[in-house]
Amino acid sequence: MQDSTKHQGLRKQLIELLKQKGIKDSQVLTVIGAVPRHLFMDPSLVNFAYEDNAYPIAADQTISQPYTVAYQSELLELRPTDKVLEIGTGSGYQTAVLLGITSQVYTVERQQVLFKKTQRLFQQLGLRPKKHLFGDGYLGYENAAPFDRIIVTAAAPTVPKPLLNQLKVGGKLIIPLGEKEQFMTRFTRTGAHSFDKEKFGRFRFVPLLQHKN
Repeated sequence: MQDSTKHQGLRKQLIELLKQKGIKDSQVLTVIGAVPRHLFMDPSLVNFAYEDNAYPIAADQTISQPYTVAYQSELLELRPTDKVLEIGTGSGYQTAVLLGITSQVYTVERQQVLFKKTQRLFQQLGLRPKKHLFGDGYLGYENAAPFDRIIVTAAAPTVPKPLLNQLKVGGKLIIPLGEKEQFMTRFTRTGAHSFDKEKFGRFRFVPLLQHKN
């Protein structure tokens, strides 16, 4: 697997586009400029890797468009010392972006085909999340809680309570909320039982799947 000068040039163009669309966080832009998105895509789609679009991956899921990844990452206000929980590993692209900022990334995927695929890919690329877990994202990851940041990369009608419970006071959770279309929503924990809620732009995500007993 290679990251050619052509790919690097295409990423520079993508970064300029993201800036035009309003992404300002230099840390996020630098990391997206460094992560080879084409390596996270189906081989038949690699020529479209640096288009600002979502594309299908296995298990009826998608790799989010770069703007969405940048937008969520910017809203996280992630710091290098933060411990972050990602719900929905998917292709692993967002995971790689998070790992470009902090080494303390815990990521959960409930689709076994995607879990196995990204497990192999992370090994090939030398990406080392603290934990890469096969499980139900609705439940979060209690063993490593509380988290400074939580990012959910699929849509839910309401925010799962376990995720709010696993957030540190002062921590931030980013999730797209809604049925057919979603509002990107940020929860900031202000106390043991209190949260600030902010609504941002409209997006469309695949649904967050919950394990059924």
